[in-house]
Amino acid sequence: MRWLASLFYFKILGWKVAGNLSLEIKKCVIIVVPHTSWHDFYIGAIIRKIIGLEINFIAKKELFDSPFGWYFQWMGGSPINRTSKQNKVDEVVKIFNSKETFRLALAPEGTRKKVNSWKTGFYYIALAAQVPIICIAFDYGTKTVKIAPPFYPSGNINFDLPKLKEFYKGVVGKIPENT
Repeated sequence: MRWLASLFYFKILGWKVAGNLSLEIKKCVIIVVPHTSWHDFYIGAIIRKIIGLEINFIAKKELFDSPFGWYFQWMGGSPINRTSKQNKVDEVVKIFNSKETFRLALAPEGTRKKVNSWKTGFYYIALAAQVPIICIAFDYGTKTVKIAPPFYPSGNINFDLPKLKEFYKGVVGKIPENT
């Protein structure tokens, strides 16, 4: 399946990859920006197959009870309780602590619409779980998935966030006006 994903991604779609995600990093928070379209999901799924690494996501626990719950688990999903009384950061850190390998992919914008600021849960999850943050950009302007080296949060979000955002300068999402 890897060769088929590579054929489709590189030859048919005409995309490329810049950077890499080390096999040695078993736990991390991956932030994917910009997230402007549902197309990001299949690009991510194809890239995951090509690089051959388990990459995970979290979703509301109700999705895992549905008839398609098996699919979400097979795709690397972990259920979380999204009720307002739950501390989501602590809940996700428990998932990190319970697994040998957990590379959590998140979209800090929290939506496919245009936003003025990122949600910061990803940062506090990485900090509490003591794992690096890996920036990944789906640049539809250049048809490139860009992967940054690991970034270890210092605990000073006001210092770290501008550094993380710098990686995404000039990147264009599938729907450019939502970038």
